[in-house]
Amino acid sequence: MDSEAPIGIFDSGFGGLTVARAVIDQLPYEDLIYLGDTARAPYGEQPIAMVREFALECLDHLVAQGVKMVVIACNSASAAVLRDARERYDVPVVEVILPAARRAVAATRTGRVGVICTEATATSQAYDDAFSAAPQVDLLTAACPAFVPFVEAGITGGPELLACAEGYLAPLRDAGIDTLILGGTHYPLLTGVISYVLGERVSLVSSADECAKDVYAVLTRLGLTHDQPREPSHRFLTTGSPADFEGIGHRLMCGIVVGVEQFA
Repeated sequence: MDSEAPIGIFDSGFGGLTVARAVIDQLPYEDLIYLGDTARAPYGEQPIAMVREFALECLDHLVAQGVKMVVIACNSASAAVLRDARERYDVPVVEVILPAARRAVAATRTGRVGVICTEATATSQAYDDAFSAAPQVDLLTAACPAFVPFVEAGITGGPELLACAEGYLAPLRDAGIDTLILGGTHYPLLTGVISYVLGERVSLVSSADECAKDVYAVLTRLGLTHDQPREPSHRFLTTGSPADFEGIGHRLMCGIVVGVEQFA
């Protein structure tokens, strides 16, 4: 593998930009190619078989671009295709579920851990599988599909979002969780309202941040990082409208998302 090659990041839409942001923060000299399948998003409401088909099509394209690593920055896609991807490609594959689970096991004080995610991720029981080696953890899962439209509309506060968050999170709070996994890559953008509802005693684990730490660790272990300061290239592709993607990306990434390309 070529250390000069870019990192490929895939998501069903915009949420994976939080992973891209975290990767850029930790590996600022790396080139990135980001592909968001916005034309067929959200994946969280799709059958797992369809998510698998869509995700592999996009991942195939990234690998064909000569990336040195594939990052599946989507919890629903990670649940659907991780095993297939690791068998299918000859580059390292990093995803968002296991890194977050490991961090939550280390962070919890009481063993009561919550995870918020999409319907597809909840149905797949991918987080239950990730915690199978930690029987001391009592995992409580809540699907939060309405969070995504708020984020993509640029709404991170206000009474409507607060009421939605109360409805999703109150059962987890009342169950006494002390750690919550943000098991959707949109959710780190809602940490303010989530912390407000749950209270400061509940630790939040970002699947985006933990995934980026894994990207750093794998590339470092393989000797594939850029050693010297340089101006990186960040390419963004979408199956939907490049103008819409750039507009939402600007809100989420503070101007980093520019020159979005169409991928059909």
